[in-house]
Amino acid sequence: MTKQCFGTSHVPLSPAVRAGDFVFVSGQVPVGADGIVVKGGITEQTEQVLANVKAALALAGCAMEDVVKTTVWIEDARDFGAFNAVYAKHFPKDPPARTTVESRLMIDIKIEVEAVAYKPL
Repeated sequence: MTKQCFGTSHVPLSPAVRAGDFVFVSGQVPVGADGIVVKGGITEQTEQVLANVKAALALAGCAMEDVVKTTVWIEDARDFGAFNAVYAKHFPKDPPARTTVESRLMIDIKIEVEAVAYKPL
């Protein structure tokens, strides 16, 4: 099986990596195209993170419908309801398996999401 990396980052990671029929998306954080964390709370940050997941998937020829598993870290468990409402809009049908945990994050953000997609070549 060959490994194919997609995209670039200012830190040592690939935004997306294809290994066989699976695409792994690195944890996406709520930064816009300018590299700055978006203003707002969990709702705005979740929207940006999921837009970033979608963009990373597209680099590898995948879409949100191809996602089979996500892992979500939120900074405050009290934000779970608002996060979940935004998340549901992005996965309206047959949502992926998901793990969600409360965690201190590496930078001052409210959420990070990684994804695994399945799309045979």
